Amino acid sequence: MTIVKRPVPVNEEIILDPERAIMSKTNPRGIIEYANDYFMTISGYEEKELIGQPHNVIRHPDMPKVIFKWLWRRLQEKKNMHALVKNLAKDGRYYWVITDFEVKLNDMNEVSSIVARRKTPPRMTIASIKDLYKKLLSIEQAQSVDISEKYLVGFLEEQGMTYDEYIEDICFMNEHKKEVVPEVKEERKGLFSRLFA
Repeated sequence: MTIVKRPVPVNEEIILDPERAIMSKTNPRGIIEYANDYFMTISGYEEKELIGQPHNVIRHPDMPKVIFKWLWRRLQEKKNMHALVKNLAKDGRYYWVITDFEVKLNDMNEVSSIVARRKTPPRMTIASIKDLYKKLLSIEQAQSVDISEKYLVGFLEEQGMTYDEYIEDICFMNEHKKEVVPEVKEERKGLFSRLFA
């Protein structure tokens, strides 16, 4: 396996097509087994560079590690999750995605793969999450991921929400203000399908 060299981040955003989805599939350890054409277009990697690589090849250094700690814990518990993530392209530019992670199980009820569907999030969502991620990252750099996790737990307790609920809340801020969501919340549709159906 060839290790892909990590790019140096530059402060330039890639704007995603709101009509297109970035798709990938990994094994239970996060090794990429499939990436669709749009994934390769946006990330700047060729198929031969991505397949067989750990998915963190596109992880932006601005992302707090605690988010991925929670993500992998949830996926190993066979639970789906959605997350708001800043990714790093091969040329050093960045792009924000709202991602639905779906765990696929085999006949023995073991995780066989993880499918991720990503689209561009509402701009207000990015603005809302940036400050939280910046605080978490700063705590990780000064202290540790464990201390950052304690801060995140406290933050979410103050909001009275789980991480998933917080992401939903900031994605549907305008809907909440219009009081459109009670029956939608009850249905608990996937965030991805609610945003991009």
